[in-house]
Formats: sequence, C-alpha cells, structure tokens
Amino acid sequence: MISLKRTGSGFDVILVGGEPYADHPLSGIGVIARVLDAEGLKVGVIEQPDWKGEADFRKLGAPRLFFGLTAGSIDSMLVNYTPLKRARAKDEHAPYASGMPDRAVLVYANKVRALFPGVPVVLGGIEASLRRFAHYDYWDDKVRRSLLLDSRADILVYGPGESQVVEIARRLDRGEPLGGIRGTCLVARDLPPEFSEIPAYEDVAADSGAFLRAQADFSNRKALAQRHGPRWVLQYPMPEAAPADLDRIYALPFSRAIPSHFPELKMAQFSVVTHRGCIGRCSFCSLALHQGDRIVSRSEASILDEIRRLTVHPDFKGYIDDLGGPSANMYGMDCPARDRCERDCLGCKRLERSHARLIRLMRKARAVPGVKKVFVRSGIRYDLAMESEEYLRELSDHHLSGLLKIAPEHVSPEVLRRMNKDVRPLEEFRRLFKAINKGRRQHLKYYFMVAHPGSGEKEARELAREIRRLEKDGEKPVEGVQIFTPTPMTASTCMYHTGLDPITGEPVHVPRTFAEKKEQKRLALGAGKTRP
Repeated sequence: MISLKRTGSGFDVILVGGEPYADHPLSGIGVIARVLDAEGLKVGVIEQPDWKGEADFRKLGAPRLFFGLTAGSIDSMLVNYTPLKRARAKDEHAPYASGMPDRAVLVYANKVRALFPGVPVVLGGIEASLRRFAHYDYWDDKVRRSLLLDSRADILVYGPGESQVVEIARRLDRGEPLGGIRGTCLVARDLPPEFSEIPAYEDVAADSGAFLRAQADFSNRKALAQRHGPRWVLQYPMPEAAPADLDRIYALPFSRAIPSHFPELKMAQFSVVTHRGCIGRCSFCSLALHQGDRIVSRSEASILDEIRRLTVHPDFKGYIDDLGGPSANMYGMDCPARDRCERDCLGCKRLERSHARLIRLMRKARAVPGVKKVFVRSGIRYDLAMESEEYLRELSDHHLSGLLKIAPEHVSPEVLRRMNKDVRPLEEFRRLFKAINKGRRQHLKYYFMVAHPGSGEKEARELAREIRRLEKDGEKPVEGVQIFTPTPMTASTCMYHTGLDPITGEPVHVPRTFAEKKEQKRLALGAGKTRP
C-alpha cells in the first residue's frame, strides 16, 4: 500500500469516461475509481461529457495528478457503428445514441489538453489498449498511428489497469518519471537496448508483409518498440497478475448502485466475476491482447465472501445474476507457468480440464444462506465443457435460466481454422446436452459469425444449411448471427486488411463488399429476415 495525500477541495485524479459511471465491479471506470480511492486519493468522475462544449470538462477543475481517459468497455467505433458502417443512431432497426463521440479517447484527450495545458493525461480502457501500436482501422480503411501519438498523451495503460494507475499516481505525486511501469506504453526519442523492435508504422502502413510480421510480434509479455518517424512507441510487459491481486480488487466496498441511465448494467447488478483472461485465442477476439491469454482465477474464499456480502445488500432478492468470466468454465484453469510459457494452453496436456475447482465453487455458492439460485449466464466454451459430464450436469441441474449460451461461430472446417476455433463437432455436444436435459425445457443459444475471412458463398451456404437443420431439430430460431467486424490488433483483422493468413502467409478470401456481407447474413437468417 502506498500513502498519497488528499487535497482539500480539489481532486487528485479526474476520470473521464464515455460510458455511464457506476460504483460496481463490472464498471471499468468504477473499478479504477475504487482502486484509487483505496489508496487515499480523492477521485472525481466525469461521465459521458458533452464533447462539443467545455462546461462538462471544466466542472471539476484541474486534478492535482492526472486526467484518466477512457471510452469504456467497448471501442467507441464499435459502439457507434454497425458492422456495415451505418451509424447506429440512424439505423431504422435499432436507433441508438451512445453519448460518446467517434474515437472518444482521442477527442477527450484533445479537449483536456487544450483546456488544462500541462496536466498529465493517462489513456486506458480497451480502445486505448488495442490502438497502442500502429493498427488497421476498419472505419477509415487505413493503417493509423499509435493512439499515443495522435492524442499526445503522457502515457497509455493497456489491459486491466489497476496496478498501473496506482503506480502512475505514486510517481506523479513524487515527481518521478513514468518510464518502466509494466502494462504501459510511452513515446521515446531513443530505442532502449532491452526492447525488441517490431516493424515501423511507415512500413506496416505501406507493406502487407511488414503488417504480417508486426502481427506475429504482438505480445503482452514482451518489451516491444515500434518506430513512428523519429520517435518510438515503447511497450513495457504486462504486470504478472496473481489471484491475490484480484481478491483485493473485488473485496473493495462497491455499493453496486446502478444509475437509472445505465440500464444495461442493471441486469448484472449481482453478477460475480470469477477470473480474468481467456485461453481460447480466437483470431477475431481482442481478449488475448487486453486481459491476456492466461487464466488468473480468484480464490474460492474471495468469491464466496463476495456472495455473502451480496446477501445483505438491500436490493438483493436471492439471485446471483451471473457467476463467470470471459468464458464461464475457464475458472480454475490457471497454470503456474502462465507468466513465462508461450505455448497454447488449450493444446497443453497439463491443462486442468476436469472443472473440479469450478464444480466445487458452484456447489458452495448455491449453498450460501440467502442465495436462492446462482445463474451462469456467461457463455461457456463447449469443447472444454465436454471434458466433464459432471460439470455439465451441475450446470444444467442448478445454474441455467432455461438456456445455455455457446459460440460455435461457424461449421466450415476451413473458416473455423481461420478463426482458430476448435473443430470438434457441435453435434457431439448437442447430443450430450440433450441427454443430460431430457425432460427439461432447457435449450442452447447459439452465436454464429458470417463474413469472416475465409468465408465465401460455399461456406456461407454450409452454415445456412446447418442453422436450418438446428431449427428443424427442435431448436428455437437462431438469432445470434453477427457480421464480422475487424477490430484493431486481432489476427482476423490482419487477414481482412492484408488478404493473407498471418500464420501461413497464404491468400485468404475476404468478404469486403457490403453486398457480400449482407448476403451471407441473409443466408444464415433465412431470406427476408436480414438486418444490417
């Protein structure tokens, strides 16, 4: 613990976010605020500011230490636009206004630097995390520079940022330089000898081969440097997280009060996070380069203590809304070598696949006095779940609300290979789930993806036939069909931009036109049902 003095009337840190703020462990800005508060700092929050004026940014004055800026839990361009680049606020099928500008982190940074010159600016959240190096931007259809350079921020935090912001605050309070903080990126004039150089911005912007090499070099575990003209973007390796770190964060006294203008979080008011990270390494997913591709599980005692605290919350009615993480059944799949091993966890024989820790946790959680039911609404990795029939029975008998979410994503072996998804037949899992749930009204909810690199008309029709078969076999209509959206730094986005497989270098068919993308979705949903 560090000791940082409070100021009288002003704030030590001011956080600016594109999403509503809630004092809740599922609110990113809420977690950072609580962590800083626990260190003795006075924290102010400006939520969803009107970026067209100055009043919202001025209302708390200047912070003593820094401004912390974030778009929120999703990149602002994903929030504001459909996969076909249609503004969501103008979409006749789903009109929606996010309350944040396009490229929110960049807009907020320019605003506070203009209004408060000399005050340090810290970037964080997934938008900053996945734009820390030169990256392909789907909405501009070009390679953009690191967000650090465009924003002229002092430092960028990537991944979960609790330990980073505390260290940044400590150093700024003492007048110390910000270099060397794990899990951050800085701009430097010189290349330190301990950093590995990845292809420069100018090279990846002009050459597909350089872009492929940069993609292969991305890692949270390495000290990386990328040249942008005469300067370097330096990435310090991610901190080595441990279960005790998560236990400490989730033990903080969150009120879990949900403001009325944040209805999305109301459904998860009494959710409990069990772990961070994902070992799936899906090509289209940003988790590996944000939370990390190794599991860090909270201790059983910490999770059960949190559930006991929830039972005395005035709004608690006896139901845990969700018990899980990025994939609910990856809890307990930690590896003692997670910080030094580069191998794929799913392919490792040492991976704990019995779900024993998770089964024990689920049984103890539902036995806590005052708890009527513990739901698991997070999706599960069905290929892993097939390793333990005992887990599936526990899940089906006690923890479902009538459906179980799974994400096969596709059925074509070729497309699944490009997605880095397991090709274990979906039908095997369906038979097992049906056998376990015989006589009960519980069903599977599927998530599929169309227009991913590698998916042409043949693969789209193959998926459509499988969806029709599922529906004829008694499943409810499949509605979870989305068009692939290239997001920064993922392997799938690399394929989309270059037309090449980043592993093999071979050409890949890429559905680029809106007409082809819409036709693939039309096929998946059935004629006349498509919505862009």
